[in-house]
Amino acid sequence: MSCSWGTELWDQFDNLEKHTQWGIEFLERYTKFVKERSEIELSYAKQIRNLSKKYQLKKNSKDEEEYKYTSCRAFLITLNELNDYAGQHEVIAENLSSQITAELTRYTQELKAERKSHFHDGRRAQQHIENSWKQLESSKRRFERDCKEADRAQHYFDKVDADINVTKADVEKAKQQAQLRHQVAEDSKNEYLTYLQKFNKDQHEHYYTLIPHIFQRIQEMEERRVGRVRESMRVYTEVERKVLPIVSKCLDGMTKAAESIEPKMDSKQVVESYKSGFEPPGDVEFEDYSVSMKRAVSESSFLNARGESRRRSRSKLWPLLKRNKLMSLLASPRQPPPPPPTSPSPDGLLNGPQSPQQPKEPLSQRLNDFMSTKHKMHCLRSLKRGLSLKLGTGQEDYSHLPPEQRRKKLQAKLNDINKDIQKEMDQRDALTKMKDVYIKNPHLGDPDSIDPRLEEITQSLEKLQLEAHKFEGWLTEVERKLLEKGSESQRRQSNHFDSQGNTPLTNNYGQNRESPDGSYTEDPSTETTMQFKSRSTEFDDEFDDEEPLPTIGTCKALYPFEGQNEGTISMAEGEMLYVIEEDKGDGWTRVRRNEDEEGYVPTSYIKLFLDTNAKDP
Repeated sequence: MSCSWGTELWDQFDNLEKHTQWGIEFLERYTKFVKERSEIELSYAKQIRNLSKKYQLKKNSKDEEEYKYTSCRAFLITLNELNDYAGQHEVIAENLSSQITAELTRYTQELKAERKSHFHDGRRAQQHIENSWKQLESSKRRFERDCKEADRAQHYFDKVDADINVTKADVEKAKQQAQLRHQVAEDSKNEYLTYLQKFNKDQHEHYYTLIPHIFQRIQEMEERRVGRVRESMRVYTEVERKVLPIVSKCLDGMTKAAESIEPKMDSKQVVESYKSGFEPPGDVEFEDYSVSMKRAVSESSFLNARGESRRRSRSKLWPLLKRNKLMSLLASPRQPPPPPPTSPSPDGLLNGPQSPQQPKEPLSQRLNDFMSTKHKMHCLRSLKRGLSLKLGTGQEDYSHLPPEQRRKKLQAKLNDINKDIQKEMDQRDALTKMKDVYIKNPHLGDPDSIDPRLEEITQSLEKLQLEAHKFEGWLTEVERKLLEKGSESQRRQSNHFDSQGNTPLTNNYGQNRESPDGSYTEDPSTETTMQFKSRSTEFDDEFDDEEPLPTIGTCKALYPFEGQNEGTISMAEGEMLYVIEEDKGDGWTRVRRNEDEEGYVPTSYIKLFLDTNAKDP
């Protein structure tokens, strides 16, 4: 279907001008649409990348341990695929901007210039035909005027010629004037005919040649514009279709990552991560508190027994030997200290200061209750282990960890050391080859310049090998203990099933029993007295690895103090003691007499001499 604007729309110059202007505005609007779409794609890609980066695993992150689970690894893969997915949206934005926005912007400028040129030619042709028409109209009006004047001149001549009273000269004059007017009218007629022919010729050329040619060029321009819009829309879809395979691969990767999640494997990983290697606790033993109460030592004997009796009964009177640690678990004096006496004499002291009263239960009963509650013992061990982990005070051999976790840590450390050894060996081999090249080609470098570096690598290898040997020894020891424990556990279970219903197994299971902190306790007999000793030893061992509080100075007793209540220590007037803890605002100062005697005294009863060089007696 073909049509020509030059023949069909020969009289629609103004409407064509409006239509082509609308076409350019439409092109600009579509270009703006594509530009905004590319900006949206860029913004979307940026937000997707930021989202992926936000949840990516950071180096040396505490969440790094989480990615040993399949669900976390699948999430990491999803984030990586999402990052690639964002990259494809960036490709869309870039192609839209380069292939459509930039091209249409350039083409719009060219189209405006071409349209301006075509309509300038059309206006010039219209101006030419309008000028020709004006000339024709002017000659026509002049011819009409001259004809009317010739008629009037002829009428006047006829009138004068018929009048007998008019002289011959006037008649002749009127005749000449009429003839002149007729000549002028004839000339105007000829001129009019000339302009008429010219206008008809110009008009025919205008409507059948110039205008059709100009409108044809405008039509071609408009069709090119529409074709460019069509091509841009096709490119618009192709740009997005080209990235669909890669986007599909990203989505397939996410699907594959989701399908790789294994709940059973994650459950197994939880076991590997938190398995301690300890055996479940055995049956709870019967504890005869009546025997323990008969053998319990009174509070006054705890506080006043010193010297040889304390050394002979150290294993039984362990609470006083560990007083600086026990006071943090039990109670320190909480009542306000007594005011200092008005006079330093003993008589004045009788009616003056009084030791802090503790209306609480006796110390011996509290110690027995504390020792009899084994759950508290385990809580203390767990607390101690947790603090060591948080404060970074773990041992180099990871002995503070449970056996199974210790084995894994040692194995991981050994693998890291082996990697470092391999790296150093590769560097050594590379330097050796470089040295051989320098020896064969001295102009390339000095072979002796490599010797210092080789020596450093050799020393580093020796250190790493020693460290690897050390960790191998620890790992072998842990694995041996785990094997022994496994065989022993099987033996105990078989003994338990064999003797079930016949003989109680509390004592058998109690032997060589491992506690959660890695220590072992033994119950050689079922006597209640030995049970008390075992509990005392177990609790004492819990604190044996802690150092006593260091002295921070000395003090001199200004007044005598009885120290009869729990947590206090007696002192004589003028006695010198070591300060191990300053007054915390409650009026009491913690002091030490010797290795086994320490407690609280009223701060107002002493004179402090802070000295960092002071040592225990």
